[in-house]
Amino acid sequence: MAKKPTTADAELILRLYDLRREAELRKARSWGLIQFWPESADDYLKVGMALGTQENAWLRQVLGYWDMAASLVLRGALNADLFLEGASSGEMFFLFCKIQPHLKEIREKMQNPKMMANIEKVIYLTKESRERFEMLKKIVASRRQAMKAAAAKTS
Repeated sequence: MAKKPTTADAELILRLYDLRREAELRKARSWGLIQFWPESADDYLKVGMALGTQENAWLRQVLGYWDMAASLVLRGALNADLFLEGASSGEMFFLFCKIQPHLKEIREKMQNPKMMANIEKVIYLTKESRERFEMLKKIVASRRQAMKAAAAKTS
């Protein structure tokens, strides 16, 4: 049974929320949610290996933020149930859903078998979080299809 969230857990969740409001992280999060839709490992690597570009900085910043937050959960510094609430980590799930189909190949090509490992572990931590991930994968796949259909209509 998970420990009951404490006042310190609540304060940490609020601090993580404050960090998400920082101007550059807001830009990174917006880009990651709206514009970044990798269709393959190579799509990810085009950004992931393009050091010095704004998109590379945003990718590293947003994934670094969520990996750091997930590590707090895995190390016991933050209550997992509190973190896994939709308002606290929904964006992390959404981003992971966009990258996860290509993650094995990305890890191989980047020679980084632990890339996004904290995020992945937290997402698979509970039955509820695994179910949420499966639901969001369907939403992300549907959104991809809608974007492709819209692009086909305009071309």
